[in-house]
Amino acid sequence: MDLADILLALFIILVAIVSLLSNLLVLICFMNSADIRRQVPGVFILNLSFCNIIMTVLNMPSTFLGVITSQKPFGDPMCRAVSFLETFLTANTMLTMASLSIDRWIAVVFPLSYTRKMQYKDAVVMVCYSWVHSLTFSLVAVIFSWVDYSHAYASCTLRLKEEGVRIKYTAFTIAFHATSFALSLLILCVTYIKVLKVARFHCKRIDIITVQTLLLLVDIQPSVKQRCLAEQKRRKQRATRKITVFIGSFILCFAPYVTTRLVELLPHVQISRRWGILSRCLAYSKAAADPFVYSLLRQQYKEVLVHAVNRLLRRDFFPSSGRSGSLDTENDCCLQRIS
Repeated sequence: MDLADILLALFIILVAIVSLLSNLLVLICFMNSADIRRQVPGVFILNLSFCNIIMTVLNMPSTFLGVITSQKPFGDPMCRAVSFLETFLTANTMLTMASLSIDRWIAVVFPLSYTRKMQYKDAVVMVCYSWVHSLTFSLVAVIFSWVDYSHAYASCTLRLKEEGVRIKYTAFTIAFHATSFALSLLILCVTYIKVLKVARFHCKRIDIITVQTLLLLVDIQPSVKQRCLAEQKRRKQRATRKITVFIGSFILCFAPYVTTRLVELLPHVQISRRWGILSRCLAYSKAAADPFVYSLLRQQYKEVLVHAVNRLLRRDFFPSSGRSGSLDTENDCCLQRIS
């Protein structure tokens, strides 16, 4: 192992730790909050966390072993299973992110009819489609034996074994990335750009009202005026920043890997092992970023985590006290009133 392999292995370990802990926190929030479970986006976030955890537990260790040993980490049956999961989980997570963007688009653009246009059963149908879509491509890859260990990626993944079937493998790979990465990216761009337009329109209306108010209140203190103007600026930047994070993280994490997989379809093109592993690690890093991008930084999830930690601490300090039980009840009631 050289220094580059050591750094890549450490990067995989770091991503795996962050991904496992953050996605488990999302599941804890889901289990401890009835409001999150009732919300339609919770279906997508639960499916996304489920896929991320499986990838963290099975696929990341496989790549880590491939990096440090420079050889197939498992036998053929296990390697085929990991390859199947890699294809399935990658497509499933991408389509789930696209579903989340559709949900947010409906919520922002059609707020009054959101509950009618996007119901719980609609979210379940979209998740089921993601599963069927991902399973179809994964099973096709297994049936045609296009799953094996790839030295270029140090992973059990899609791989062409025989030159005689290159045309079929090329068509399959292009179709797979077109209906997963390209389709999801298109949906993300279209929906979030529309969301941004609506957000800017509302910000403009609020800014007009604020300016009119400031003009009427001519004797208002300068410090108050400055705070109002600063809040206007922050409001404009907040929506743009969120949309940039949603789309930018998707492109940054998945585009290098997808582009590399498409480039290697060209005859006589050899992918550098270090670049192949790095592009795969960038795709893994999306599993660590998703909990923060879509849930943990939201105020609702923060409150649920704080409440869960407080309950855990109270149980540790008052394991069998009857008074602690009444305190729990009183505090729970207070929290419900505040929320």
